[in-house]
Amino acid sequence: MSTFTLPGPLGTMTIEPLDVTTTVGHLHAWITHPRSVFWGMPDADLDTVRREYERIADNPHHHAWLGRLDGEPLFLAETYEPAHSELANHYPVLPGDVGMHVLVAPPTGEPRHGTTSAVMHTVLAFIFAQPAHRRVVVEPDVRNEAIAAKNAEAGFVVERLIRLSDKQARLSFCTRAAFTASTSDPTDLVTPPEHLNPAAIATAHRHLVTKAIAEFSHERLISPELDDQVPAGPGGDGYRLATTGQVSYRFQARRYSLDHWLIDPTSLTRDVAGAPAPLDALELVIELQATLGIPPKLLGTYLEEISATLAGAAWKHHHRREQAADLAHADFQTIESAMTEGHPLFVANNGRIGFGLTDHTAYAPEAGADVRLVWLAVRRDLSAFTAGHGVDEQTHYLAELGTETLRRFADRLRALGLDPDDYRYLPVHPWQWEHKVGITFAADVAARSIVPVGTGADRYRAQQSIRTFFNIDQPHRHYVKTALSIQNMGFMRGLSPAYMRATPPINDWVAELVAADDTLRDCGFEVLRELASVGYTGDAYHRSGAPVSAYQRMLAALWRESPVPRIGSRQRLATMASLLHRDHDGAHLATALVAASGLPAADWVARYLRAYLRPLLHCLLRYDVAFMPHGENLILVLEDHVPVRVFMKDIGEEVVALHDRELPSAVERIRMPVDDDFRVLAIFTDVFDGFLRFLAAILDTDRVLPAAEFWRLVAECVRAHGDDHPELRDRLDFFTPTFRHSCLNRLQLRNTLQMVDLTDQAGSLIYAGTQDNPIATVLAPAR
Repeated sequence: MSTFTLPGPLGTMTIEPLDVTTTVGHLHAWITHPRSVFWGMPDADLDTVRREYERIADNPHHHAWLGRLDGEPLFLAETYEPAHSELANHYPVLPGDVGMHVLVAPPTGEPRHGTTSAVMHTVLAFIFAQPAHRRVVVEPDVRNEAIAAKNAEAGFVVERLIRLSDKQARLSFCTRAAFTASTSDPTDLVTPPEHLNPAAIATAHRHLVTKAIAEFSHERLISPELDDQVPAGPGGDGYRLATTGQVSYRFQARRYSLDHWLIDPTSLTRDVAGAPAPLDALELVIELQATLGIPPKLLGTYLEEISATLAGAAWKHHHRREQAADLAHADFQTIESAMTEGHPLFVANNGRIGFGLTDHTAYAPEAGADVRLVWLAVRRDLSAFTAGHGVDEQTHYLAELGTETLRRFADRLRALGLDPDDYRYLPVHPWQWEHKVGITFAADVAARSIVPVGTGADRYRAQQSIRTFFNIDQPHRHYVKTALSIQNMGFMRGLSPAYMRATPPINDWVAELVAADDTLRDCGFEVLRELASVGYTGDAYHRSGAPVSAYQRMLAALWRESPVPRIGSRQRLATMASLLHRDHDGAHLATALVAASGLPAADWVARYLRAYLRPLLHCLLRYDVAFMPHGENLILVLEDHVPVRVFMKDIGEEVVALHDRELPSAVERIRMPVDDDFRVLAIFTDVFDGFLRFLAAILDTDRVLPAAEFWRLVAECVRAHGDDHPELRDRLDFFTPTFRHSCLNRLQLRNTLQMVDLTDQAGSLIYAGTQDNPIATVLAPAR
């Protein structure tokens, strides 16, 4: 970590990681001084002090820091994670809590007035400089009246006295707001976010305007025209788009199958009344409002989602610098957090309405920050736990939380006079606890129907789907998917307890179907079961009997299997979305993987299609079962940089049975009988248009594999499945010349609050004519 610097009235204060070897002499003198009696080491010799701080250096949950004034050593600071300390037994630790100890060097001459106050201010400013840090906790000895006064001056509030192993202590907290209010110059804590600078936001605007013109053209909302004023070049032919009588855009673009526009972002210019003007994604939406058909009452919401998408893009541009060539060798979670693009089709794809600046840094996938989930104890008689095959509630919690954490939670309940047997545990996103549970469910918390019992010991990372978390400390443990009441990409990201009850049975049914099929096993295709769910229904919103709304989707969670235990020692994992990733310098990860594999590109693509496309074809043709197989819903298993099989996830919400045959009663909700013209869209729209058109263009423009050859390989994959399964070949015609052009941005533009009616998903779709099938004339299917 780099040195933290803060100018002040006494001089320049700095904080740096403690180097035990060079500072042990200072530490020994400070710690054993009579003024440091409350540090608890008055008789320690030099070796004891050295061993203590070497122990701290080896502890990932405890850190020591050296503070200087104008370059001279002045103070020692320690920060620690309360969840991994004795304090975890005395209060429910919350996300963003940081423990602190401070020791100021005894004066060697005339004491300087205000030194201790300046040190306290510096250490707290250092801690709160990390956006994920929300509250500082201290536990000074009750006899230390001097530090109690300094703590109060800095904004700490004593909650209560507690008995620790070595002292009676004042358990005290200082929030960010309390510290800001206490400082003599609160403006030094409010500075412009680093990523919101002219260069980063200009890059974000250029990227988003490029994408908007490309995808709105793809969906036939706008029609750029060939323009002789833009000479053809490396980026393709020249085009012009007039959005109003005063505003026009010019650019170079290549056009591929499926009306895919690959626009060269460096060529894009904007003119207003004949004069050059900066690119502005918000202005583009305003210019096109009538053309896009955004309802006036929802225009502000869509603009807010565009603004949030811009902010996220600027953050990624400023902070994420991983090279595609390096990511080709990276681990699962490094790749997951390195993605600089959300869903490839949607223009407003990082809305996250509800997140603030610190929330983005703490919880956005690209931030790659460690998160500890908040755990609530909820009354058993007011909640439901649903388990899949082979899952027992008690055993499940023991495996996911461990004996010590469960004991801590139970002790918390007993301390309130409650019986742990009357409760079960529900994991909650930290944002959801702070912004929703403690306010929207205040009556339930006060009545002890909901009891916050603290954070778990394990650290998690947010995935690309934002409300799903991967366990960093125990990767074999399950993912946790939480309710999150933010608006993102056309939906409020909640979870309904009622909906969650059917999720494990649906997953069991799909997993059994997949596991029993020889073709799917041969492809290595597997699903990650959502094997347990929990939801709270004791609130007024459920008791009211009102139709299901966002208020009934705030307190539920589910657990999904981790893929980590299922891969071999030579295999790695990567989200399939990463194949479309483009790094800061414009290099694509897919191209880097092909290069690293050493295989001819056609062989690499053929193996990928066998792992991805063939199982989806088989599930549709054999069982009339379709998934939502976009990039974030599949995890690639890479071996020697080649996809050899895939894991399908997010089953409960996005699998459908496209038939009218009998289903188990617990699985009935996934039935969606449709005709063959709609059934083929499970491949044409969701696979060809939703993912493969992007990959084909990337490999073509990078001169890895011509687009025509790519689609020939796709056709060969389809035909090979038909040759292997002649009894299924004629069920659906994947070589039909055209298919209906289903448009997803049109759904979001029509209603950015809820893109589709979940009770009638097929009827919610919007079409824009037909698309030419890119494999129709590539290979004649064998008959």
